[in-house]
Amino acid sequence: MEQLSGKVGVVTGAASGIGRAVATRFAAEGMQVVLADIEPDRLEEVVDEITATGARAIGVVTDVRHEEQIEALAAATVDAFGTVHVVHNNAGVVTSGPLEDLTTADWEWVLGVDLWSVIFGVKTFLPLIKQAGEGHIVNTASTAGLQANAGIGPYNVAKFGVVALTETLALELRGIDNINASVLCPGAINTRIVDSDRNRPAELAEHVETAIEERFKQGSGAILAKGKDPAEVADLVVDGIRSNRFWLLTHEAWNDVVLERARALAADGHLHNGFGG
Repeated sequence: MEQLSGKVGVVTGAASGIGRAVATRFAAEGMQVVLADIEPDRLEEVVDEITATGARAIGVVTDVRHEEQIEALAAATVDAFGTVHVVHNNAGVVTSGPLEDLTTADWEWVLGVDLWSVIFGVKTFLPLIKQAGEGHIVNTASTAGLQANAGIGPYNVAKFGVVALTETLALELRGIDNINASVLCPGAINTRIVDSDRNRPAELAEHVETAIEERFKQGSGAILAKGKDPAEVADLVVDGIRSNRFWLLTHEAWNDVVLERARALAADGHLHNGFGG
C-alpha cells in the first residue's frame, strides 16, 4: 500500500511510546488519524499536537480489553472519516514475577490488553478494510514473541499469540489484492511500558509484589531508557506498510537470535535464550 496520503488510520495505545510516534507519523504522511488510548488526558494532548499541524485527528478513549469498546472505536472512525484503511493494534502492558506467583488477575490483564485486543481489532476492522478495498493491519508483538524471557510469562504468551495471529491473518489474506498484514517485533525502545501498572484496572488489581518485579522494573527501565526512539519504529512501520513486509524487527541482532533458536530446534533440542544462550 504505497499511497498513504488521504487514507484513514487507527492506532491503539496512541497516547505514548510507539503508538504516539506512529499516529504522529501517519498524520505527517497526510493521513486522517484516529487515536485510541485508556489515558484521556494524555490522549487529548497528543490529538491537540497533531491537529495543531493542520492534520485531521480525533481521540477515542478505549479500554482495548473489551470487544464492545473496539467496536465503538470502529464506529467512531467511520462516523468521523467514513472509512478505514490502516489499523495498528499496538496497545500493550507488562507485569512480571515467577509463574507460581502470578495471579489470575495478572494473566487476565496482560492477555486482555496484549492479545485479546489484537484479536478484537482484527475481527472488527478487517471487514471495514475490505469494504474500503485496500488497507493494512499492523499488530505489535515483541521480540518476546520470538524468544521467551523469564519473569514475564503473560507477556511472552500474549506476544507469541500475536505473532501466530498475524501470521494466520497474512496467510488468509493471500489472494486478496491490496490488503496485507505485518507483525511488529520491537526490541528495546524508549517507552514507558514498564510503568504499565499506572493503567491497571481496579477490578484486576490483585497482584503479588516481588523482589523479582522490582529488579525487572529497574533493569528493564534502564535498558529501555537507552533504547531506540519510538520515531524510528514509526519509520519502520510506514516503510513496512508501503513495501508490504510481514516481519518488522527493530533490531538486526534479533535475526541471529531467531536463527540460533531454529538451529537449536533442528539440532540439539536444547533451550537457547536471548543473545547469550
